[in-house]
Amino acid sequence: MKSILRKSRAQREFFKIYWAVNTVIAIIDYGVGNLFSLMSSIEYLGFESCVTSSKETIEKADRIILPGVGAFGDAIKKLQDTGFIPFLREQAKEKPFLGICLGMQLLFETSNEYGKHKGIGLIEGDIVPLEPDISDKNLKVPHMGWNRLDIKKDDRIFKYISDGEYVYYVHGYYGVNCEKMTLATSEYGVGVTGVVKNGFVYGMQFHPEKSGDTGLRLLKAFGEI
Repeated sequence: MKSILRKSRAQREFFKIYWAVNTVIAIIDYGVGNLFSLMSSIEYLGFESCVTSSKETIEKADRIILPGVGAFGDAIKKLQDTGFIPFLREQAKEKPFLGICLGMQLLFETSNEYGKHKGIGLIEGDIVPLEPDISDKNLKVPHMGWNRLDIKKDDRIFKYISDGEYVYYVHGYYGVNCEKMTLATSEYGVGVTGVVKNGFVYGMQFHPEKSGDTGLRLLKAFGEI
């Protein structure tokens, strides 16, 4: 028992030092999506990452990423059932926070995906179906593939990229009524909200971890905020 206790204390001391000298990005695991490529991208950039559902671990992290794929209703229910929503609202006041794809949509006030759902409420606006708003009905939904990112407002999240670089989207819903918080858009028969910001909170509708060198540079900038 003594040797186990000594090992446990040594481990605790190691992690105190480790967390103090490294930028740690917590990727929230709430059962939605494959997180391996995102974790690999972050570690490739030299940051430490941890995939976790532990509030204690997230509190200790320097940055937070909320990923996600799938349906809004299912994802928000999982966050509600685990008591994460008030916790995330508090964490977003204290440290940089990034929502990716569905994770970005969850940050909005409401969603109209298969019913009316209330979101986390960190970004002003609503999530609505993309298809009815597209002017060119030959364009396919979901919006899937590479698209140009048009920067509308300068921000440090763009410090390593230029206007007009391409990023990778996969989505059938998008953010509206969020002009004040929109930093960048992409054209797809309508202006698709690409990047939003409110205080420490950022959202990216596209997948930076699937967006090649441009996506890596966006993640690098987020890790340095």
